[in-house]
Amino acid sequence: MELHERIANSPVVPALTVRDGGGNGADPFAELKNRIHLALVSELGPRLFDVEDSGAVRARVESEIGEQLAQEAGLSRDDRTRLATEIADDILGYGPLERLLGDPTISEIMVNGPRDIWIERAGRLSPTTLTFADSSHLRRIITKMVGQIGRRIDESSPLVDARLPDGSRVNAIIPPLSLSGPLLTIRKFAQNRFALAELIEIGTVSQDAASFLEGCIEAQLNILISGGTGSGKTTFLNALSEGVPDSDRIVTIEDAAELQLHQRHVLRLESRPKNIEGEGEITIRDLVRNALRMRPDRIIVGEVRGAEALDMLQAMNTGHEGSLSTVHANSPRDALNRLETMVLMAGYELPLRAIRSHVSSALDLVIQLDRLDDGSRRVVEISEVQRMEGDVITLQKLFEFKVDHFDEERRIVGRLHPTGLRPGFLGKFERHGIELPLSLFGGTASAIYGSGAAALPEWLRGGEER
Repeated sequence: MELHERIANSPVVPALTVRDGGGNGADPFAELKNRIHLALVSELGPRLFDVEDSGAVRARVESEIGEQLAQEAGLSRDDRTRLATEIADDILGYGPLERLLGDPTISEIMVNGPRDIWIERAGRLSPTTLTFADSSHLRRIITKMVGQIGRRIDESSPLVDARLPDGSRVNAIIPPLSLSGPLLTIRKFAQNRFALAELIEIGTVSQDAASFLEGCIEAQLNILISGGTGSGKTTFLNALSEGVPDSDRIVTIEDAAELQLHQRHVLRLESRPKNIEGEGEITIRDLVRNALRMRPDRIIVGEVRGAEALDMLQAMNTGHEGSLSTVHANSPRDALNRLETMVLMAGYELPLRAIRSHVSSALDLVIQLDRLDDGSRRVVEISEVQRMEGDVITLQKLFEFKVDHFDEERRIVGRLHPTGLRPGFLGKFERHGIELPLSLFGGTASAIYGSGAAALPEWLRGGEER
């Protein structure tokens, strides 16, 4: 039987004709696309998933689709071109999401239902006109997506959080946990990481604060980057880590690998969830403990979320200086409070004062990021973690973001200002031969702390304003 005959005789998957959570009507070509889709899958079979032959399969699929569409009356050339792309994307890729995944300007994709797809571009959310045929179509794409990375999603396992082969993070949830049908969120992996100089240029951090932070990395301070979801913590961690010397042995530990370090001596570890039988889980805490046996100079934990906080703090307190991590928190104080809670999750009955003492002796600096109302991501505070005063960890604010005004397009115009206070860890800069102009911290002083003349740019070594 020829392929066109198989298409004509294929069972048709009924297209949903009601509105399903969005403002768009049903696809008038849904029945035609379903017929062609089913016949092509039946004809090509397992070769659709042969990675080595993907180019040839794509060419074959597009050729067959073109032949079948040519036999359909009443289709314009534009209709045929669009339908061929949509059917091929559905068979070989992730359906209507393919064009979004291929757009480098999109950072996040949010599917709230088959006819309600949103994107984030340049920090702003906006709806799209793209749709799935119905909830079953969306469910099929989700199943395909997670299946290709060795996971499953069904009623017994209705939640998946994983990483796609290109590094993008995917979260999918289906009924009965989701009351409104299948939901999908994809945070796309940035192919090109931002350098610190680029973050200065776009206003994420000021030149003075960046120069100070570069010195902190060189002086091997332990730094925690805090912020809410989508505030740019991982991007900033990537940029900051470029200052780590090539000679250092770095171990990175992540739940889903996102960091892009370019040093020569980087060891990347990634946690593993339980398999279908509920076995084989390797947690972040397991990896932190193992990293201590790998002779690291610095340990970078992509995000600390639970009991691994205790092991990370112990590493910082036992010679692994210059370590970095991120945490979900709304302020530096909140970040420290969250660390305390995470340490308690380790299961040890430690006094709260002992935990706080442990935190204060391990950490040197907390950098707070925020996504502002205009969608921009900014460093809004840099605070030094000082010692205990009574039962409380003291924080000293070194830099603070202040809004000056809103421009004509309602974009925030502001600056990360120094507070005029100087950190208590300046002695570490001197021990590493790093010069630091005290004018970075505010005031008009031109004195320079330290003795390493090559540590900072000429304009900074002179203590002058740029």
